[in-house]
Order: sequence, then structure tokens, then C-alpha cells
Amino acid sequence: MTEAGHIVAVFGAAVAGSEAASKLSERGIRSVVFEQNALPYGKIESGLPKWHVKLRDREEAKIDEKLSHPLVQYVPGTKLGRDLSCADLLENWGFSALLLATGAWQDRPFPVKNAEKYLNSGFYYQNPLVAWFNRNHDPRFDEASISLEDGAIIVGGGLASIDVAKIIMIETVRTALADRKIMTDVLTLEKKGIVQTLAEVGLTMADLGLQGCTLFYRRQLTDMPLSTLPENPSAHDVEVAQRVRRKIMENVQSKFPFRFEECRQAVDLIVENDRLQGLIFQKNKIENGRLLTVADSAYAVHAPLVISAIGSIPEPIEGLSYAGQSFEIDDPQSGRLRGHDNIFALGNAVTGRGNIKESQLHGRRVSEQVIDEFLAWQAEDYQEIFERATDNAARKIGMISVQLEKRPPVAAEKVERLMQKVTRLQEKKGYNGDYHHWIKKHLPVRLQPV
Repeated sequence: MTEAGHIVAVFGAAVAGSEAASKLSERGIRSVVFEQNALPYGKIESGLPKWHVKLRDREEAKIDEKLSHPLVQYVPGTKLGRDLSCADLLENWGFSALLLATGAWQDRPFPVKNAEKYLNSGFYYQNPLVAWFNRNHDPRFDEASISLEDGAIIVGGGLASIDVAKIIMIETVRTALADRKIMTDVLTLEKKGIVQTLAEVGLTMADLGLQGCTLFYRRQLTDMPLSTLPENPSAHDVEVAQRVRRKIMENVQSKFPFRFEECRQAVDLIVENDRLQGLIFQKNKIENGRLLTVADSAYAVHAPLVISAIGSIPEPIEGLSYAGQSFEIDDPQSGRLRGHDNIFALGNAVTGRGNIKESQLHGRRVSEQVIDEFLAWQAEDYQEIFERATDNAARKIGMISVQLEKRPPVAAEKVERLMQKVTRLQEKKGYNGDYHHWIKKHLPVRLQPV
């Protein structure tokens, strides 16, 4: 017989959501985890570049263990704001609380007027590009194809934009080698690097007729968020960070020879035959820490492809209040949303940031880590973030649990009706409650080294 007790809705099943469900289970609290995708892994699956094979598999196994707990119900293919509303969930379903671990899935709009008109016509955003790259080897992958071109322009500045540069270099070189009947694969190219791989077969980029892509950044290389600074950094802290940033870029370019242009800002489009064919850039300069425009410095850069890699933002959810691109928070310690006593935001839903490092800094103070924009780090760096996520989630759920204890439990008959609704929704999505069977059915083909 169903017992009275608290039951919590968790939106987003990846790092933050699964950890929240796990910590609730440890306290004997039921949870229903709603995930917008078929698989619960978020950007571990779609945003972490596929060369991180061991890390991906290890972290996804942790999520599987947490979500297959008897006190956790998983509901795939269900998005808050599209399939369900906060008001309906609280008023008609009867959840004790809603936890939002929805992350940042929407690309930040490209800051040049009319660029959106040329989506898929010489212009791509980072998130769909990386998602395509992670699945393009799978013969069952039937989404729209993305065509990567040599000589592409990338506009960015974070480590994620470096991952995009690596993807373009790897894909264009792999294709050019295949045209010469030299077969290699993504995992080998990423591990060895392009320079070494080509040297082993006696070729160069020029031999392949490739020039490589170019990454444009509006500030100086030493300003790129490739390493973090402590609060109130000393002059020594700044010097060390700048040295590390230069070294990171040198190391990546030594293996993947893309070009980098600093202090360049896109201001207009180059359009030919109704297709984006490049950008007009202006030169910037830094004076006393301020970003200034260099007068009469605009120039054209023609390119077959433009990619925006300037970050991700959370998608707005109807019925909730925002401060800019992030939720308005009443209680920073628990993440409780303004105007609601039982809706709590986790991770990037609080910060409004898709950058993993910025979320890490916020996560030390407030909430569990959400992995929303995967960067050019080593597996060990990601591992540290995942471990931080676990610690932060434990503290956060502890705070939320204290608040739940002050509320009366949900009556047994209401819990029964709620779970019946959950079952009907699961059935509608084709999910019969067998979590591991569902995962096996929907997991994409994995890329293996040649």
C-alpha cells in the first residue's frame, strides 16, 4: 500500500538531477526525474566530445546507478515548459517540491544582426554542431547533417570554442586522408594530434590542400577564461594565470594547427547567394583593462563557414521569474526561487551560465555542478568537477530536506494518484519502467578506435 510522504519532481537527469535524486533516496524521499531527452546523460552525451570515451562511460554508469534506485521514477522525453507547467505540477499533481536541474541548452545569440537568417546556410551554433559530431559515426543517426568546411571561422573565446576548433580540424583532416585511401579515426587523431598523425604518413596540411580553421576572440589571449583566478587576485596570480593561458593555447595549436586571432570583434556579415560567406571584423585594443575599438579598423574575412561558440544560456520557463538570463533567487543557500516556497534551482539554472568553470565557482557556494559546456580539458579536470558536484549536491539536498521537514507529508491517496499520473506519462513516452532496458535500447553506437 502506498504510504504518505514527500515526493519531489526533479527536472534534468544528468549530473545535478541524478545526484539530487540519489541524495533524496538516501533520506527515504521519493523522486520523479523528468528528462527532456530519451537518455538521462545531458551534455555528457551530447556536449562532451566523443574522444572522452572512458570518462563518458564511467560518469554515465554513475547516473544509471542513481536513477535505477527503487525510490526514483524516470520519465524520458518530457520537458518543463513544453509538456508540463510548474503551476500544474504544484496545483494538480501535488509534488512536495520541484528541483530544476535544467541546465543551459540554448546557444547565446550571435551578436551580429540577421545572423540567424543563415542558420544551416554557412552558419552553425556550437551546441548542435557538437551534438552532431558525437553521433555522426552512428548509422542510425538520422538528424540533419552538418557539413564542416576547411577555412571555417569560429567566434568564441572559452575552452569550448577550442573544442570546436579541434572538431573541425579532426573532421576535415580525416576526410582529406580518406580521399587518399588513408583511413584513420577520430579517437586516434585526437590522441596523437594532427601534426604527428600526418608526419607518420609523410604528409602535411599543405599536402592535403588544407589551411585549417581560425578562432577569433574579442579580447587578448591572456584574457581567455582558460584558467581561473581567485577572488581579489594579486599581481602574481594574474601573471601565473596569463602564463597558463598562453601555454594551453600553445599546446593545443602544436597538435591541432588552427589559427588564433585576438582582439577581433565581428560587426557585420558577408552574404553571397543567400549564404553566409564570412564576417566583417573590427580590431579592438585593451587600455587600462577596458575594451576599446580601434578606429577605421574594419576588414573582411571570407570563409565557407561561420560557427558561433560564445556560450550557452538556460531556456526560460513560463511562470518563473528571471533576473536577466538566470532565475531570481530568494535564498542563495538552498536555491529557492523568488515567489515560490517549494521550487529550487540547481547548478547552471542559478548562475545562468553555460561555462563549466564559472559554474564551478558558483557551485562552491550554492549548488551542485551541472556540466553544460564541455571544454578542452583533460579527463582528470572533468573528474574533479564531477566529484565537486557530488559534494555540492549533498549539501544542497540537505538544506532542501530541512525545508521539506517543515511541511506536512503528502497524503497516501494523493501520492497514489500522483504515481498513477507518472505511470500514464511514462507509457505515453513508450517507457515501461525497465530503466536498464530503456537505456540499452536508446544508447547510440559507440565509436571505437580503428
